[in-house]
Amino acid sequence: MLKVSIATFSYAEREILKNISFQLKKGGHMAVLGESGCGKSTLLHLIYGLLHLNEGAIFWNEKPLLGPKFNLVPGEDFIKLVAQEFNVMPFTSVAENVATYLSRLDENADRERIQELLEVVEMEEFATVPVKQLSGGQKQRVALAKALAKEPQLLLLDEPFSNIDTFRKNKLRRKLFSYLKKQNISCITATHDAEEALAFSDHILLLKGGRVEMFGTPEEVYHDPKSIYQAGFFGESSLIPSGIFSKNEFIAFPHQLVVSIKKTSLEVQITKSYFKGSYYLIMAKFHGSDLFFNHTIQLETGGYYYLSFLKN
Repeated sequence: MLKVSIATFSYAEREILKNISFQLKKGGHMAVLGESGCGKSTLLHLIYGLLHLNEGAIFWNEKPLLGPKFNLVPGEDFIKLVAQEFNVMPFTSVAENVATYLSRLDENADRERIQELLEVVEMEEFATVPVKQLSGGQKQRVALAKALAKEPQLLLLDEPFSNIDTFRKNKLRRKLFSYLKKQNISCITATHDAEEALAFSDHILLLKGGRVEMFGTPEEVYHDPKSIYQAGFFGESSLIPSGIFSKNEFIAFPHQLVVSIKKTSLEVQITKSYFKGSYYLIMAKFHGSDLFFNHTIQLETGGYYYLSFLKN
């Protein structure tokens, strides 16, 4: 089990993280979600041991994880970090990169292991290609396979799919996180991709300005946002004023607001329709504020409609 308790962490005089505390069970997956600069990467670097933590403590199975002041080579053997700067060797082949952490005592076993991991990241056909000839997304996939070669107990991923095309990213994420679950490998992913966090994590830690904004299961975090900032990670959202459907103001997602054939207390004027494939995202004005709702067809700009609220 990983236990993290960070009272505060600063670069020079600038505080980056404050009052961060959580636990991660063996085989558990956690997503650290937040805007750029909120401290996601710093948190991973502290856990891995690249940065020294003066005010706080990090434990793995009751063993303290100490930073670079206590380790000649920063980082723990049983943890692997896939950072945004890919840890790959450009002048060797893809297969040789993946083999970096293998024992090299059994060639057949190593060959099978390399093949297995290249299949996970869908890079089998590039096994003999020098890494310098690959695209950024391909290098990212090599870095993932390399980190998994000597199977870690804890994998730290910092924006692991940021350079990978959408059409390939979806399948790769399914294969990778399924593999990690099958092997019971704990994983923390720093990401700004809420779809990824919802679909592939057991818990979400939402950061704002280096502080915990929300923590819970994906269902808890999605269904109970307390602010537009929190809700904004999961798509467009609308703040419904008090007295409209409820005595208190609340946040609604687009799928919760629908056009009503009856007069309601929420009459909006259409400002824009965005085609989303199977539906349109409609932007409208209500008392000067933007509201968003889904509809099956494009609505005429300037038109007025009544909306009703669906709790679920």
